[in-house]
Amino acid sequence: MSQTATTPGESPADRFDERLSGRRSAAALRAKVLAKERENFDAAVELLAADPAVLAAAALLAGARRRYVIGHGKSRSYAAMLSSDLTAGMANVHQIDNASLHSLDVLADVRDTDVLVCFSFHRYRHTSVVVAQEFAAAGGNLVVITDALTSPLIPLTDTVIVVGTESASYVNSPTAVTLLCHLLATLSVSSAKGAKRRIGRREDVAKQLGLYWDEAE
Repeated sequence: MSQTATTPGESPADRFDERLSGRRSAAALRAKVLAKERENFDAAVELLAADPAVLAAAALLAGARRRYVIGHGKSRSYAAMLSSDLTAGMANVHQIDNASLHSLDVLADVRDTDVLVCFSFHRYRHTSVVVAQEFAAAGGNLVVITDALTSPLIPLTDTVIVVGTESASYVNSPTAVTLLCHLLATLSVSSAKGAKRRIGRREDVAKQLGLYWDEAE
């Protein structure tokens, strides 16, 4: 893990005042944002290539009986992305969204063969932290993806991946998190039992259902 992160106390309003107030051209702002995201990408590649927690997280996902993913607010999108990619090659992947699957139902039956991936970034949604705490306390395997060593989730598990989210915009950068989702799904599915068969079967079913425009009659 490495120390990265947003400044404590920052809100989108604070970041807007700091980074976007004042007159500037759209071209200048575009250049500034893209330069920062290129920097973020390069830093993320270097960090993820060296962090053993990435391989540990992938091994936990590949070996689990049930796989849960949680994130609230903007992190819900990251949770959905990882869940979707894992589902292509793995069974028993569930996003805890308190709609199709409620955290109460998961926490009532946690086993030591279960894994929960928790996305939580500054300012750390209370629900995500509490669910992660209860899941770990019940004996489940917890993977934390966060943005700082000061995150309240850090003490809950040894499998922590810290990524940078600094940005030139009023919203924090998704670049490193998105890259991590892609990497983690690829590593996990590549070593999952039956993944090739499952992916092939999904393609067959997709064709039968006419899911895609170029395959529909």
